[in-house]
Amino acid sequence: MTATVLHMWTLYDHPRDHPDAFVARRFIIVAGATAPTPEMFVADSLDELRALLPGGLVCIPRSDWDEPSIVESWL
Repeated sequence: MTATVLHMWTLYDHPRDHPDAFVARRFIIVAGATAPTPEMFVADSLDELRALLPGGLVCIPRSDWDEPSIVESWL
């Protein structure tokens, strides 16, 4: 049986490694484990960043326990 792989994009508001930009980072989720990928987008605004994401995704609002720079995630 092949495990299902989910692709998740997490959007950040001026994270420490890009203090002058919004950043989207792609993660993969397999069998309950999450792993980062090297793929990312950088933009000047949140709307510009959202426009770079692949189509057909669903927004997941941030949780109270997320790090402060996380805006939202997309699956």
